Amino acid sequence: MSVISSLPVTRYMVASEMSQVEDWVIEKFKHEDQYHLDLPFSFSYGEQPSHQLLKNWDLQRYTEQLDEHRTENKLIYTDSVTGLVFSYLMVEYHHFPIVEWTLSFRNTGSENTPIIANIQALDTKFTRKSGGEYILNHHTGSPCTPTDYQPHQTLLEPKVSKEISTSGGRSSNSDLPYFNLQWPEGGVIIAIGWPGQWSIKFDRDEGSELRVQAGQELTHFSLHPGEEVRSPLIAMQFWDTDRLRAHNTWRYWMLTQNLPRPYSQPVAPQTAACSSHQYEEMIKADEENQKMFIDGYLREELQLDYWWMDAGWYPNESGWTNTGTWEVDTTRFPNQLRAITDYGRSKGVKSIVWFEVERVTPGTWLHDNHPEWLLGDTEWKLLNLGDSDARDWLIEHVDNLINEQGIDLYRVDFNIDPLAFWRGNDSENRQGITEIKYVMGFLGYWDELRRRHPDMLIDTCASGGRRNDLETLRRAVPLLRSDSILEPTAQQNHTYGIASWIPFYGTGINAFDAYTFRSQMCVHSTACYDMRNPEQDFDELRQRYAEWCFVSPYSLGDYYPLTPYNSTNDVWMAWQFDRQELGEGVIQVFRRPDSVYESARFSLRGLIAEAAYTLNNFDQLDEVEMTGRELMESGLLVSITEQPGSAIISYKLES
Repeated sequence: MSVISSLPVTRYMVASEMSQVEDWVIEKFKHEDQYHLDLPFSFSYGEQPSHQLLKNWDLQRYTEQLDEHRTENKLIYTDSVTGLVFSYLMVEYHHFPIVEWTLSFRNTGSENTPIIANIQALDTKFTRKSGGEYILNHHTGSPCTPTDYQPHQTLLEPKVSKEISTSGGRSSNSDLPYFNLQWPEGGVIIAIGWPGQWSIKFDRDEGSELRVQAGQELTHFSLHPGEEVRSPLIAMQFWDTDRLRAHNTWRYWMLTQNLPRPYSQPVAPQTAACSSHQYEEMIKADEENQKMFIDGYLREELQLDYWWMDAGWYPNESGWTNTGTWEVDTTRFPNQLRAITDYGRSKGVKSIVWFEVERVTPGTWLHDNHPEWLLGDTEWKLLNLGDSDARDWLIEHVDNLINEQGIDLYRVDFNIDPLAFWRGNDSENRQGITEIKYVMGFLGYWDELRRRHPDMLIDTCASGGRRNDLETLRRAVPLLRSDSILEPTAQQNHTYGIASWIPFYGTGINAFDAYTFRSQMCVHSTACYDMRNPEQDFDELRQRYAEWCFVSPYSLGDYYPLTPYNSTNDVWMAWQFDRQELGEGVIQVFRRPDSVYESARFSLRGLIAEAAYTLNNFDQLDEVEMTGRELMESGLLVSITEQPGSAIISYKLES
């Protein structure tokens, strides 16, 4: 099957949406008269509002075409009195109705600046043209519950205000930083790229207008001479009429313009396996049992792209949470991890190795040797990535480990909320600075690792899926979308919600039965089977793996929920993944354990009305032929007698 990125990017271009973006960019950036620029952000400087100050500052404009898909526009304002240089950098996408921008502040003067405060990287208003109301579509983040990624709708009636923020400083700890604001004739998607503490506010007036403000939650600081900081990234997508089509435009933009591309290729479906459940993460692991498990998967002919070595391969007298000494425990691994990674590669299996470098505990090397690099007065401390000495050491040390141990995929965990550490380090006139420098250092750390290892994927994990903002996902993929794993209803809920925003994600699999395994299917699947037990039904498991191999490439296509979201066990849940360019797709259907209904009908999306399609139910032998119109209007009737039960149905456009 062809890869997604081979499709023409013009596929998702809609003239009316592209026109909206062009008009918006002219109004917000390209207007020749700087006095009439309606800038989509705000801040105060010396207690004066930016929209008044910037009209009187020196302005320079720059435009550069970055590649065939993007043009970068930059406005640079200079305050001749204090030496503050403010930059507004906007990127237009030529083939998507999407625009993005960041703000930066640099002190070129010889004195501290006046206070810069309340930086709203987004501050703009929308006006609907017809009747009806604004509806905000938003999602829960990943707080490790069965309802992670749950979709929500909030009606924004006149004079209603709705504020959403993440919690604890991890960007998807409580809520996802992705929003779809709709009104009767269309809407706009808004994303915040900030692996820190963001907030967004929607304020409705009494008429037809709605104001949106978003950015870092707390900013109130003076900049020292030579100091430079940045704002969160804001991305906006304009859309008309069809909200689900807008989400699929977003998914395609994420796949083709954002997600990392190891070996200059788009990320593809992949499988991994680990022995974490058998050996207490890696606490009781050694070279022999790791090789044994690799051999077990290959012996049973189960696809294995990566072998995953989890937490605890370092010295850990007090358990795997004892982090801060980043050296291989040679008592258990006398030949280092390299003996295992080389062994796997010799059999076509690459390696994933777990790290959690930001959290530091007592008695470890970092804790005892570099307390000046650590934030906090608690037992667990935070390595300050905003400290250039700490960051430089970390880059060199982890780079050496990657090279010496033969690590193919760098897995990053983050099991601590950083916000209190950041704010506890700030003085009254430097509020927000520690967070900004930490975020800049964190992104710079990953960027340097990727520069040194351009073919290496990074896996972003923060107690599951708690750091999945846009800036992070431009550098990494979430191989474990939530720490709430394995239970089938929860896994259905997670896929239903996350797929609207993030096209590449993973979770664990441990099931042999069709219902549970199909509930756990993801683009990335990590197997957790006990390969010490030869009595398991590996024939059944090979059949399940064959289903995954068939279904997973479709999961990168267009996504359509076919049922409402519901977390209870007395309903059916279903969705469709469609590869329109191939004329093919799959429908995944689940009858939950308490549902009394043996059949349900589902109206498909994205098909050609007059065309004929051949459908195959994986659990039945016969083929069915229906027209696109029948499938979209009358719907597809699916019967499942098992309780619980499931169905996977493929369809293909007849030539």
